[in-house]
Order: sequence, then structure tokens, then C-alpha cells
Amino acid sequence: MIDIRFSPAAYQSILDQADYYRLTLDQDLVDRWELAVDLAINSLLSFPERGAPCRFRSPALAGLRWIFVPGFPKHMVFYRYLPQEQLLLIVKVAHGARNLETLLDEED
Repeated sequence: MIDIRFSPAAYQSILDQADYYRLTLDQDLVDRWELAVDLAINSLLSFPERGAPCRFRSPALAGLRWIFVPGFPKHMVFYRYLPQEQLLLIVKVAHGARNLETLLDEED
């Protein structure tokens, strides 16, 4: 069985986006966001290597993968899968318009 762990940055990024939706829009969108992130992450349990490998220059980001959050096509879940440990580490959930390499390199 694969274990899922969240980095503090991943957990915070999910909450921050929910808070943004709560303040600017409505609770229905918050609920859709939380469900979509949950579905995206849980979908990795059956096929953890399905995410596309990231192609960043930073060696610290080697092995990082990403998938889209369903229904939120500009948001991406960044993660590492460590098969020997049966561990899925959720690194960050971020909007694709950001400088992702810099953002992720700071978190990693």
C-alpha cells in the first residue's frame, strides 16, 4: 500500500487556494476545489508514475512529476513517487502561471 505524505508547503498551498476562493467567490467553489485536489491526489494511488516528469534545470527538482487538478486546468499537483518506500510525497499545488522552477526549488 502506498503512503501519502504532504510537505508543509503542499498543505499550505491547498489551504491558501481554498481561502482565496472563499474570500472572492463562494463556498461551492471551495468545495469543488477541495474535492478536485483530493481526486487528483488519490488517483495517483493506482498509478503513481502517471504524472509527467518535470523538466527543470535544477538538480534538486530531479524526479519531480506533475498532474493537473481536474476542473482547474491551470493548477498542478507536484509530487515525488519513491517506489522503494512506497511513498507518494505531495510537494506543492500551484497555479501554472507562476515561475514554477523557482517556486519549487525554494520549497524542495
